[in-house]
Amino acid sequence: MILLYNPRAAEFRWRLPISVMSLAAVFEGKYDWKIVDGNLDTDAGNTLIRTIEKNPDIKYLMVSVMPGPQMTRAVPHTRAVKKKFPHITVIWGGYFPTSHSEVCLRDEAIDYVVRSQGENTILELLDVLENGGDLANIDGLSYRENGTFKHNRNRKLMDINAFPVLPYEKIPVARYVKPTMLGSRTLSYHSSQGCPFTCSFCAVTKNYFGRWLAEKPERTINTIRWMHETYGMNGIEFHDSNFFTAEKRVAAFADGIKDLDIGWWGEGTIDTIMRYDDSTWALMREGGCKMIFMGAENASATTLKFMNKVLAPETTLEMAEKSKRYGIIPEFSFVLGNPPDPTADIEENIEFIYKIKKINPASEIILYMYTPTPGDDLMFAEAQKAGFKYPETLDGWLAPEWSTFARRRNPHTPWVTQKHIDRLNNFETVLNARYPTASDLKIRPWHRRILQGMSSWRYGTKFYTTPLELKAMFKFISYTQPEQAGL
Repeated sequence: MILLYNPRAAEFRWRLPISVMSLAAVFEGKYDWKIVDGNLDTDAGNTLIRTIEKNPDIKYLMVSVMPGPQMTRAVPHTRAVKKKFPHITVIWGGYFPTSHSEVCLRDEAIDYVVRSQGENTILELLDVLENGGDLANIDGLSYRENGTFKHNRNRKLMDINAFPVLPYEKIPVARYVKPTMLGSRTLSYHSSQGCPFTCSFCAVTKNYFGRWLAEKPERTINTIRWMHETYGMNGIEFHDSNFFTAEKRVAAFADGIKDLDIGWWGEGTIDTIMRYDDSTWALMREGGCKMIFMGAENASATTLKFMNKVLAPETTLEMAEKSKRYGIIPEFSFVLGNPPDPTADIEENIEFIYKIKKINPASEIILYMYTPTPGDDLMFAEAQKAGFKYPETLDGWLAPEWSTFARRRNPHTPWVTQKHIDRLNNFETVLNARYPTASDLKIRPWHRRILQGMSSWRYGTKFYTTPLELKAMFKFISYTQPEQAGL
């Protein structure tokens, strides 16, 4: 039997554990499996131990790991299992192991690392472990051998339509249903893997080599209609890295579910969606698209080029106007605090955000600090020149300053100071008070009036220093920032 573990990733954003469900899908008919999802189980570490004690036929523990909160659970829980059950073979996969394979393999609790798309790599690894064979022939696998690290060649990515549909009927889907601005019964879904673009700050490009693999629209439509009929789902969060890559696919999907009255949200690139025909925009609106997350990234054309973004700042302003016309809320994310002058970078982008809000006040703004990702791009090279380097052990990644790294709020890059972080956080506080997010269902009309009244003078005069009164009000109403609101 195989034990699949999805460590808790956030306190309130309970998404279906699609990463481990994808493995469960290919195990069907071949291996018995069981999922432990830390997002539902607050005592997941002990549950793993108890599950293995009750099921002595469990031979493998497979853990999906992203940096940040998942790491703080995955590491101690994996070590505890390996210490108590040394015969268990431990396999890590996901974003963090793909990007930092050797860091994982330095830990004796981890036996194998599966990189990038893992379904076929896992199946081939299990075949070798069960029946014998040569590990060196398994693409996408990293492991220890004779005191050295072995990294087999990258696996050629497979069309995801060849993989089976996820086994939703074998997990408690009802426990993942939540109310959002999209619908009272919202669930999450992945309809594609990877992204065709190569933004220098994005780890997806390193994990999927600039490839984008998508479900055929018919498969997505059929699954969404089934979830609607089976679970009463009326809201869907597409957590694809880029849902909007192909216009024909988006149009076909919107047309295929428009009779269901389902609200939906997804991620895309501004320049791609701006090229959509007006008829597709109208179909998206008719088909239930409520909000689109898009990377505006920066107000500077030079910085955008440095990021390897094929985007002009003016196009972001055009997107703000066009989305307003169609009644679809744009969520613009920004990556700030970039070298060589993070102060000027932050100030230029603050002014740009004012322009966006003037065009379309409904625009949501999400602010991140530039966080280096492994690779040979210019931005990462500049970060290394300035003295940036990753921890070399899992214990290093568990240190407080690195446990927050993945949240992109304090990246600990050498050129970013506490003054930069405070400036950004204070501006964000004022901005969120002046324009409270539509994503937070707890915000009542009177909350909005109070927040807007309290913040108007700061926003109007551009005085962001120590907005203590706004922070106190946010605590009083338990305000949730846009990126934390479940979308």
